[in-house]
Amino acid sequence: MSSEFVIRLASEAVYTTLKASAPMMVIALVIGLVISIFQATTQIQEQTLAFVPKIVAVLLSILIFGPWILTTLVDYTYNLFNNLYKFIG
Repeated sequence: MSSEFVIRLASEAVYTTLKASAPMMVIALVIGLVISIFQATTQIQEQTLAFVPKIVAVLLSILIFGPWILTTLVDYTYNLFNNLYKFIG
């Protein structure tokens, strides 16, 4: 196994992880920003006010983007096994 092959596989793994987690991260970021603005304007400093909406939003985003995430991970796994089979065989 060459070092270029391993580095390419590792970079594909990192890219796939970022690609699969991006929708949840962006939604959590937007919800957190909206809640922070709301807390700053109303001067309500309740900690649970920030966490509960983010948890609900991330859960809904997992339900919405779940099939796409699963397809992305299955494609990566298929390509990984294909590359390993070509390298070994």
